[in-house]
Amino acid sequence: MQPIDPKDRKIANIHNAAYQPFAYPDGEMLGDTILQLDDGKELGIGFHVYRMPPGMTTRGHRHNGHEQFLILEGELHESDGTVLRAGDMVFYRDGTEHHSYSPNGCLLAVHIAGPEIPVD
Repeated sequence: MQPIDPKDRKIANIHNAAYQPFAYPDGEMLGDTILQLDDGKELGIGFHVYRMPPGMTTRGHRHNGHEQFLILEGELHESDGTVLRAGDMVFYRDGTEHHSYSPNGCLLAVHIAGPEIPVD
């Protein structure tokens, strides 16, 4: 087996790595941040760690491809009233519409297949 070339591997610790602010396509920023090692994909697409600050609500959106996430820390309230807590793993099918609110902030490991589509 060949040694791994340093240019072929990136390592970051989710507790002390530098997260990037997330900007929606229209430029709006709500305070959420993302840690994503694959810089070959648009920020927030593919696998990443997503941090929501306390009191933040995401914009309503429709999924363009499946979304899966695992709540690592905190609590997430979904638009249909479902409350998700650390350890909950969630799958949203392509086309699902929702928004999320985090009263005290949360940290999620996320995989999103494609860009989200804004909805009212």
